[in-house]
Amino acid sequence: MFGIAVFAAGVVNTFWGNDPGFGIFLLLLSLVYFPPTGAILNGIAKQWVGFRVPRIAKIALGIFIVWATLGVGELFDKINLMMMDL
Repeated sequence: MFGIAVFAAGVVNTFWGNDPGFGIFLLLLSLVYFPPTGAILNGIAKQWVGFRVPRIAKIALGIFIVWATLGVGELFDKINLMMMDL
């Protein structure tokens, strides 16, 4: 569920507002929270580094995403812009 919410916030930030790069960054970060890509990323980390990504890292990343999206990214203002376009 969190991955879908971050993906949606990434789409809003990509197409409405003034920073499409931030939206694409959120889209890429949302892939960590989808089970297939999360398993692939854990496999790659296990090969390169020798251990899997701990859950606390995903939780910390989630807190960062929420802070960046709601605080810095001004998500609610961009949703209002999106609704005016529709």
